[in-house]
Amino acid sequence: MEEKVAIIGIFIQDTNAITKVNELLHEYADCIIGRIGIPFRERSLNIISVIVNASSDRISTLSGKLGRIEGISAKAMQAKL
Repeated sequence: MEEKVAIIGIFIQDTNAITKVNELLHEYADCIIGRIGIPFRERSLNIISVIVNASSDRISTLSGKLGRIEGISAKAMQAKL
């Protein structure tokens, strides 16, 4: 299956969910190219951008698993290469 490059944007509103997010990202570490996290303390929000190189199915699965964690919003955007 063809691999795609994608960005997964994650908004963490519940700090109790951070451990679950990190565990899931560790599980997918083999396809993660880079990651940047920014705390937005004024809004009690943590924002993470994860760049991945994987199949469309794997990208969707990771994004879906992230989105099912309570207190998290996640969306993926795939590059049209």
